[in-house]
Amino acid sequence: MRANDSAIAAAPIAVTAPEPAPAAPRPARATRAPGSGVLLAALGVATFSLTFPATAWALEGMGPWTVVMLRSVLAAALAGTCLAACRVRVPERRHWAGIAVVAGGVVLGFPLLTTLALETSTTSHAAVVIGVLPLATAAFSAVRTGARPSRTFWGAALVGAAAVIAFAVQQSGGALDTSDLFLFAALLVCAAGYAEGGRLARHLPGWQVIGWALVLALPVTVPGAAWALTAEPLHLTGHAVAGVLWLALGSTFLGMVVWYRGMAAIGVSRASQLQLAQPLLTLIWSVVLLDERLPPAAPLTALAVLACIVVTQRARA
Repeated sequence: MRANDSAIAAAPIAVTAPEPAPAAPRPARATRAPGSGVLLAALGVATFSLTFPATAWALEGMGPWTVVMLRSVLAAALAGTCLAACRVRVPERRHWAGIAVVAGGVVLGFPLLTTLALETSTTSHAAVVIGVLPLATAAFSAVRTGARPSRTFWGAALVGAAAVIAFAVQQSGGALDTSDLFLFAALLVCAAGYAEGGRLARHLPGWQVIGWALVLALPVTVPGAAWALTAEPLHLTGHAVAGVLWLALGSTFLGMVVWYRGMAAIGVSRASQLQLAQPLLTLIWSVVLLDERLPPAAPLTALAVLACIVVTQRARA
């Protein structure tokens, strides 16, 4: 009995300390602050506002097909170099349908249709017609992603779109011609590309979205550029070279990079409304760079557009 007692007494008694309570999980940090997203989207809009003046410069020495195909090939060369240097993996199969929409709308459709329109239309007129692009982008986004912006948001967007449409109709004398049809078709395909690109930018970095879209379009743009350079006259003036370089490096690649990152941060619908300022910026560039005469209704349209931007940015999407 004593042996048993001594054995029990000799055995150490293990005391288990209570486990500390698990630390509360930290809230996930936002990949980009809303203010930064607005800044990026606004920078993209500022870049895009030079697209039409740059196209007009490029058309001084190149044909429309040469401008479109050459800008895409040059942009794809830059994008492909960045993708290769960063050793970016090929996107998953589920993303390629969306990338194809971006390629068809942003890389091919919009540049081609707007360039054809600018052969007969002025830059200022084209700028105000494309002013309804934000509303079209928000509509495509709502259909594609199931987003439901507020009534205040839609009301301000409609007012802004109505302002630029009224401006366009007043400038064209109440009649729409072939260039207007090109422009309306351009804004539809571009809106689809913007909305799809904004959705993809939540899964892929924005520069990769437009980069892979440019690469995907190469089987079309490379043969197209080779054909256009032999079929259309070419006069390499300073304006023509500067115009096509800006279209390739700024409008087609770098501008799209910050634009898609901005849309991913603040949402497609809210970011698209910043483009209401793009026609007015383009009007300024058309006066400064192309010596076009500023339409008298531009200041009133500018005030209406800026008011709509304030409302849409404050309304919850």
